[in-house]
Amino acid sequence: MLSVGIKELKTRLSSYIDSVEQGEEVVVTERGREVALIIPITPERRALAGLVREGRARYGSGKPRGVSGIELIGKPLSETVLEERQ
Repeated sequence: MLSVGIKELKTRLSSYIDSVEQGEEVVVTERGREVALIIPITPERRALAGLVREGRARYGSGKPRGVSGIELIGKPLSETVLEERQ
């Protein structure tokens, strides 16, 4: 895990983003105090974005239900998972 101050992060942002893309986590500090964590996008989030792009899911409007706030279009997710396992 890398640790970087805000000033250094601003100066070399592209380099740190490259590190994150390679799976590294970056802790951002301000005056020696941890204030943020930059992490790679998870495979689950990428899969969800793909479903949204394909029109197979959509982001819900209003107050999110559950953790993700995602609403599936079509048949229940459990049916889809079972079909994919076959």
